Amino acid sequence: MPVRRRRRVLVCQAGLVSDAGWEQRVAEAWASFDQCSGPEFVALIDRLAAELPQASPRGAFERACAFDSTGQPDRAVPLYRQALAQGLHAAHRRRAVIQLASSLRNLGQPHDSVELLTAELAAGSDPLDDAVRAFLALALADTGREREAVSLALAALAPHLPRYQRSLANYARHLTAPHHPSDEPTE
Repeated sequence: MPVRRRRRVLVCQAGLVSDAGWEQRVAEAWASFDQCSGPEFVALIDRLAAELPQASPRGAFERACAFDSTGQPDRAVPLYRQALAQGLHAAHRRRAVIQLASSLRNLGQPHDSVELLTAELAAGSDPLDDAVRAFLALALADTGREREAVSLALAALAPHLPRYQRSLANYARHLTAPHHPSDEPTE
C-alpha cells in the first residue's frame, strides 16, 4: 500500500495516534479533512468528541462542524444550538454562531440567519468581525436586501485595501442611504 493511502487509512479509520493532547488531535483531524471521505471524517470527529464528557459543549460543536463541513447542515444545526446552550467557550462560541447562521441560510432560513448575525455584530468585536459581516451579507441577499448586503460587504472589505479605503467606505454607506446625486462620494 502506498504511503499516502496508508496514512489515509490510519488517520480516517483507525483514529489519530498521538501523544499530544486532545486539542492537538482535533487539529490533526481537521488537517486530515481532505484525506477522508465524509463518513470517515464524521466518524473520526465522533470518536474524538466521545472522549469528552457527555454534556461538553465542545464535543457538540466539533460534531456540528464535521456535519457542516461534509454537507449535512440539517444535522449540524441542532448540535450548534446544543453547544451554544451548554455554554460553549468564547473562543469557539462566535464560530458556532457564524456557522449556525450559515447552515440556517443554506437550509432556507435566511431571516433566522440575519437575526443571529445582526445580534452577533452588536455583541462585541474580535478578529471574526469581517466573517460575521460576510455571512450576514449572504443572508441579507437571500432575504431580498441586496443593496444592504453589498454595502455591508464593501464596508468590511474597505479597510483591507491598499488604497481607496475612504472612497469605498463612502460608496458602501451611500448604497443604503437615500440617494441624492450631490451626495456621491469622490476620490
